Amino acid sequence: MATDTVPATGIAQPLRRLYFVRFAFAVVWAGLLFATATSLGPVSTALLVLYPLFDVAAAVVDARTAKAGKPVLALYVNVVVSLLAGVGLAFASGIPDVLRVWGSWAIVAGLVQLAVAVVRRGLGGQWPLILSGAISVVAGTSFLVQATMDGASLKSLAGYATLGGIFFLVSALRLGRTPGAANV
Repeated sequence: MATDTVPATGIAQPLRRLYFVRFAFAVVWAGLLFATATSLGPVSTALLVLYPLFDVAAAVVDARTAKAGKPVLALYVNVVVSLLAGVGLAFASGIPDVLRVWGSWAIVAGLVQLAVAVVRRGLGGQWPLILSGAISVVAGTSFLVQATMDGASLKSLAGYATLGGIFFLVSALRLGRTPGAANV
């Protein structure tokens, strides 16, 4: 069955390493945010800004790995959106503002992740990232809703990052397996 996907030649191993790094970063970051998320202070603000900036770095590494092809443009869109999110988070004046910025970023970044993973499905192991992208859109919408409620918390962002990291781990473990096999 012919698909319009990225060829696996030379891409699977660097992506696997990147996905393992993304998993480790997300889990450590989530633990730190969870421990400091009771209020919006200097440490939690620094962590909040760090996450999209790490996403920028990961997207640049990913784009350099891909070198050419359809995912590269989407990855550069993600770089711009993540930079804007980092700036927005740096200037957020309260938890509702953080949730609005984070939610908007999660929606756009989730759509980008979904698009990139669909294009790369021939590599194997992309179904977790397809699912993660779709969940990110839903989670982003829920963050926008949470921003309108009393008692909004940053702790849900730690859960979001942890789940995203787990999806990267599963994808890393499955990446490069034969496309004809179950790519879950």
